[in-house]
Amino acid sequence: MPNIWAKAVSRQHGQILERLGVHHVVLPEHEMGERVAHLVTGRMLDFIEFDDDYALVKTVAPDIATGVPFGQSQVRSRYGVTVVGIKRPGEDFTYATAETVVQKGDVIVVTGKTHAVETFAELG
Repeated sequence: MPNIWAKAVSRQHGQILERLGVHHVVLPEHEMGERVAHLVTGRMLDFIEFDDDYALVKTVAPDIATGVPFGQSQVRSRYGVTVVGIKRPGEDFTYATAETVVQKGDVIVVTGKTHAVETFAELG
């Protein structure tokens, strides 16, 4: 079999499956628990973490990112995150560019190392 997928009920169960040769181990209850914990404890509207300590977060734009183009706000160099999308109330999501100016209340999608996006989303 080129690809074997299996559902694990715990991390230990997942390790056993991996040792048995399973290519993709899914821990839906554990992963959803972590996701919900992020959403309940902070300002994040959505949170997706990937295997290599990398996350994608949907959050309301913090004040430090509003009123100035992203290229001037230095969000990437200061906080280690990249804003990839923006949604204004009543409009569709669109890609963010260096010229994009975020307004108070805009929702943004941010990506980067998990700790960096968590910290950025909590700036308020």
